[in-house]
Amino acid sequence: MTDEIAQLLKALRLGRIAEILDDELKLADKNDWAYQELIVRLLRAQWHRHQESALSWRIERAKLPEKWSLESFPFKRQPGVSQKQIRGFAELDFIGKAENIVFIGPTGVGKTGLASALLLKALQNGHRGIFLRAQDLFDEMYASLADRSSRKLVTRLARADLLVIDEMGYLNLRPEQTNIFFKLMEERYRRRATIITTNLAYDEWHNFLGNKALVEALLSRLRHQCHTVKIDGPSLRDPQG
Repeated sequence: MTDEIAQLLKALRLGRIAEILDDELKLADKNDWAYQELIVRLLRAQWHRHQESALSWRIERAKLPEKWSLESFPFKRQPGVSQKQIRGFAELDFIGKAENIVFIGPTGVGKTGLASALLLKALQNGHRGIFLRAQDLFDEMYASLADRSSRKLVTRLARADLLVIDEMGYLNLRPEQTNIFFKLMEERYRRRATIITTNLAYDEWHNFLGNKALVEALLSRLRHQCHTVKIDGPSLRDPQG
């Protein structure tokens, strides 16, 4: 590879081609490849590097707490989960249809793991997503009141192809936080998919969100196009053996 070629590849940000060009030229000469075959191999390698970088960027932006995957989830240890149903969700049709998934169950049964695994699958398939602990979400909403950035926050979260809100539970909320949350879910309604994990049944939501009328309106939208998965199984955090 000449200095001129190296500089051009650097300017065009074709780093992967620069890394493999010399070896590929030797292989091409040894195997008597046509120019077209060599070009395809180089471009394919660069495309794979681009896909890997884009996925890494989406995972970093999504702020996944840990890289749970459907392959690593212990379905055999959790009889309260239908592996067939979860595999169905992994086809990601629910994202295209802007449907919601709500995992309900006690602590430790795998709700966060399943939500994270589905988000990872979405990221791997080119979707943009965000993972947020419910407490962190409501803290952000409260902080946005001080600098009047609530509209900006809602807009950012409303645009995500898939939003995961983890550990919705008994939180100490102000009415303003509930209002912002309702606005967020209203803007995602029938436009974007949302996954929520919680240890509370729907009829308990008004206990921490307050404003029963607003909560009823929220649940009406959330549950309109929704898959509710109630996990009644053992804790996966119990000591094994």
